[in-house]
Amino acid sequence: MINSNVVVYSKAEISQLRQAFWTAFGQYMAPIKSADGWPVSWVNYKTDVKGVQFRMQADNRRATIAIELTQADADVRELFYEQFLELQPMLHETLGETWTWEPAASNEYGQPLSRIYAELTPANLFNRDDWPALISFFKPRMLALDEFWSSALYAFEELRDL
Repeated sequence: MINSNVVVYSKAEISQLRQAFWTAFGQYMAPIKSADGWPVSWVNYKTDVKGVQFRMQADNRRATIAIELTQADADVRELFYEQFLELQPMLHETLGETWTWEPAASNEYGQPLSRIYAELTPANLFNRDDWPALISFFKPRMLALDEFWSSALYAFEELRDL
């Protein structure tokens, strides 16, 4: 029996839909300035701290928004994770929700990282009907991360050169 709800996309269609979504999201967010009043690329948010990334991802099953700590040195990555743990109450208060904390994870290439994230399931980036829900998921969380980072960045000054 064939499931008529399953849609198979070619690699080109997947790439095109992914690019179209992130372009649309970027255009939607473009007029919004950072918590500090500066223009910002929300899709490629720069934390200005090496190994600290705010990452939004979506596929045909879920969407995630995460703080990823990608320092190659595990001890340095652990120091950054511990600093985030110190700031956990402030982070969760700014976000208005509790995120999942993963001290030891890996990315799609098997590289080790630490991750603090929220997830939306089910969500399908390749279904344009899901785009409003995806934008509604990403937008307030990205703005809250920016607001948090506006203050929290200074707590990482001593770790910046590690």
